[in-house]
Amino acid sequence: MFIPHTDHEQKEMLGVIGIKSLEDLFQVVPPQHRYPQLDLPEPLTEMEVMEEMQNIAWANESNQDLVSFLGAGAYHHYTPPVVDAIIRRGEFATAYTPYQPEISQGTLQAIFDYQSLITSLTGMDVSNASHYDGATATAEAVSMALAHFRGKRSKIILSPALHPQYRQTIRTYNGGADLILAGDEPEANLLAGPETLIPLIDQNTALVIVQYPDFFGRVSDFTALAEATHAAGALLAVSIYPIALGLFKPPAEFGADIVTGEGQPLGIPLSFGGPYLGIFATKKEYVRKMAGRLVGETIDNRGQRAYVLTLTAREQHIRREKATSNICSNQGLMTLASAVYLSLLGKQGLRQVSELCYHKAHYAADQISDLDGFSLWSQAPFFNEFVIQCPKPVSEINSHLLEYGVLGGYDLSQDYPALSNHMLIAVTEMNTREDIDILVQLLEEVANE
Repeated sequence: MFIPHTDHEQKEMLGVIGIKSLEDLFQVVPPQHRYPQLDLPEPLTEMEVMEEMQNIAWANESNQDLVSFLGAGAYHHYTPPVVDAIIRRGEFATAYTPYQPEISQGTLQAIFDYQSLITSLTGMDVSNASHYDGATATAEAVSMALAHFRGKRSKIILSPALHPQYRQTIRTYNGGADLILAGDEPEANLLAGPETLIPLIDQNTALVIVQYPDFFGRVSDFTALAEATHAAGALLAVSIYPIALGLFKPPAEFGADIVTGEGQPLGIPLSFGGPYLGIFATKKEYVRKMAGRLVGETIDNRGQRAYVLTLTAREQHIRREKATSNICSNQGLMTLASAVYLSLLGKQGLRQVSELCYHKAHYAADQISDLDGFSLWSQAPFFNEFVIQCPKPVSEINSHLLEYGVLGGYDLSQDYPALSNHMLIAVTEMNTREDIDILVQLLEEVANE
């Protein structure tokens, strides 16, 4: 409960700054803006407010109400109940940045375990635990690469198959910077593989960013791209879908220098868009330019295992003019959820989830592409998402699907005008064969209308 300041406390505080009243405090605000008349509804009782909020909530539909085939960066995966049971514990739910290790051992250990799991998953040397989502983590990769080259390189190559929101976030982050962003021009060939980025790499290139699997669900081998990138002295960043790494080789094996990604599939519900978790891992040699915090394990003066902030970029808090990032908050609760999820599944469990996603998606793709008017846009290997060319606008198809309680795929024309009538369909372990068959039946109905 908020307890307002007493009149005496207000008088003391105003006296410290040398004024007598609250009205004097707002003298710098133009009179016409000080106390505007607000068109507000009549006040409600607590019970009335609760009823109103419940009515608004009932207007929403979620994956509990609909069969979902919508992905495009956020996915409906199963979250074991124990994940919520642990993160709702008071000592975790209320924990803040662990500046005092002697009273933060539980939080520090949770972050250390998360970092260890992410490095094992990606094959990288170190991981942090302090990014908001996949988009900001990818934008931070750009900041890290620019800091690494000390401003001597200014070209960033973006795959056109990198998530559109990630590319938008990169441009927002660097709106005032003198950067050259190349590779994702509107006329880029979306069907082409990553090898088309190689001719763009030159001695001014700081970073090449790709996605694995890419935004269209395709899986590529980036070995040749990594070799060309490193031959020019540049860095390669790979944005991952972490569930896919239960089945496919980690980015470290084809030469990634930075790995970013959206951690939402790892035990974090969709929640109308957040909070999510930005994965960020890199090689040890670049750790000094990595934003966020790094928790390490050591031995205390009693010979017992202890956890500490081994590395934290203090210039983010104090020497702000020299900071490589403004990321200071710790996504501790989300990292804990991911650590619990990965620990519960283990290697075999993660592989099983990956295989379910893979095989169910391929069953769906085979069934849909056999329908008259529907066809696979690309013949490249894919994980759990694929693009279907449709006989009608995707918005019309999705409206029809929604009438039957099915949330259709993503309308790609929203981000790629060249992909009019193209739908990105996602399938996870949560979609049964019956769900897929219903989708196929409804799509057939649409085509015959």
